[in-house]
Amino acid sequence: MTANQSSVVSANQPTGWGLSRIASFPHLRALAWNGDALYASRGYSLLSARIEGDDFEWHSVAKYRPARWRILSSSLRLTFRLFRDGFHALAILSSGHLLAAVPGAIVALAPGESEFRLSHRVLRGTRPLHIAVTPTDQVFWGEYFDNPQRDEVHIYASTDRGATWAVAYTFPKGAIRHIHNIVYDQWENCLWVLTGDAGSECRILRASRDLATIDAVVCGNQQARAVALIPTPKGLYYSSDTPFETNHVYFLDRHGKVAELASFSSSSIYGCRVGEAMFFSTMVEPSSVNLGSSVNLYGSRDGLRWQSVLRWRKDRWPAGLFQYSNALLPDGLNTSTVLAVSTVAVEQSDLETSLWRVDHSG
Repeated sequence: MTANQSSVVSANQPTGWGLSRIASFPHLRALAWNGDALYASRGYSLLSARIEGDDFEWHSVAKYRPARWRILSSSLRLTFRLFRDGFHALAILSSGHLLAAVPGAIVALAPGESEFRLSHRVLRGTRPLHIAVTPTDQVFWGEYFDNPQRDEVHIYASTDRGATWAVAYTFPKGAIRHIHNIVYDQWENCLWVLTGDAGSECRILRASRDLATIDAVVCGNQQARAVALIPTPKGLYYSSDTPFETNHVYFLDRHGKVAELASFSSSSIYGCRVGEAMFFSTMVEPSSVNLGSSVNLYGSRDGLRWQSVLRWRKDRWPAGLFQYSNALLPDGLNTSTVLAVSTVAVEQSDLETSLWRVDHSG
């Protein structure tokens, strides 16, 4: 697969912050890092590339066979967006097994295989937003569905690399709407569970790896409504995801104290780390508060000073049908100096992954 050298327009060039664009790839979504190896999907095909300097080459990993009608819908740009086709999350286990979220299912790939198999049928909603994995290959995901009646919500877990799944924890009826994310924290050897969407449903919870204890650390307001969270040795950085109030990036220290660091232009649901630098993206989610028509990528080298470093304009297609404009950031541990960003529903860079070299000297 060759790089596209002409898709980035002047509106989203770096602002002198220390990013240099090295390549972009159309119809590609970055999913997860495994050290310096980046995994990405094109439709229902999974690819990987090892980032060594500015030289890299994409290799086929495996494919998933969706329903026949999705083979057609995923081949066209707008229907791909309309039906939310393709891979949406990927977890890379130390054993070499891969687990992924696709529409309506969790799918699994064993080492040496070339086709994902069905691991678990998702019965409520279409897929989880993320899949969490621990160093001992415990795997977790939380139910994400509309849930207007506020029914009970489950966390599913697997201890056999996705061969079987069981409900590991249940939020009782009326407690939350759904689960936004589960993140493993290597410094506390724990899980962070992020839930939403209104009032006391908005929670950042610290959980033991067996989910025997779950404690609310931040809760009860829209600024506790989060999807993206980045663990660091000193604490956690997270961004809020609310259409009702101004959004911010926060620092939660290891003693439970929260500090507001900066305001963001809109709701934020993706974050990642590249070396010591951290990034959060915002999406175009119009509301009485979120008035902008651009996707912004915010960056910080020290965790204190944040600024918009890249920007994309929303495209002309209706967001409700064809997805909110967004910049998707991959999960996993990235040991390279490259930032991968996948954009959707933006002008000139729709369904495209761009790679940026991060300069840490500034």
